[in-house]
Amino acid sequence: MFKKFSTEEVSAQNQVKASVQRRIRQSIAEEYPGLEPVLDDILPKKSPLIVAKCQNHLNLVVVNNVPLFFNVRDGPYMPTLRLLHQYPDIMKKLQVDRGAIRFVLAGANIMCPGLTSPGGVLDEEVGAECPVAIMAEGKQHALAIGFTKMSAKDIKAINKGIGIDNLHYLNDGLWKMERFD
Repeated sequence: MFKKFSTEEVSAQNQVKASVQRRIRQSIAEEYPGLEPVLDDILPKKSPLIVAKCQNHLNLVVVNNVPLFFNVRDGPYMPTLRLLHQYPDIMKKLQVDRGAIRFVLAGANIMCPGLTSPGGVLDEEVGAECPVAIMAEGKQHALAIGFTKMSAKDIKAINKGIGIDNLHYLNDGLWKMERFD
């Protein structure tokens, strides 16, 4: 999704009203309860919140010129990898085996066998259509953020096809855009 992302793809950026800002904060707090204690540090109430509208129905939530969250077509807000590396326990995690790492870092979707092989780890509580952090076998930080196409139980049972859509990965366009000017 962010393979060749740059600031040229932003069609409009608007500072949102206080009511919209409250709604965004509330939906992020509901989606990621682990962020509740630090939500005021991440999204300060007094700081202006900017929503940048991009191509492909993509919205970026920007605070102090730093992109923090994104969503697609009014779906759930997902943190950027930089934010996920600062607060690693806010998302559910699935782990891929060593063989899948280079493909994930190239932007490929995560296939079921990469999650069910001996190096992969599945969290049984993850449902379908759910944002997840994708960890790598033997690595400390997440290498991608994805959206599950099927539940963890189905991934284990079917073990074929795409299990997770890869939305944002290390070294893609959004990762390289540290600041939003």
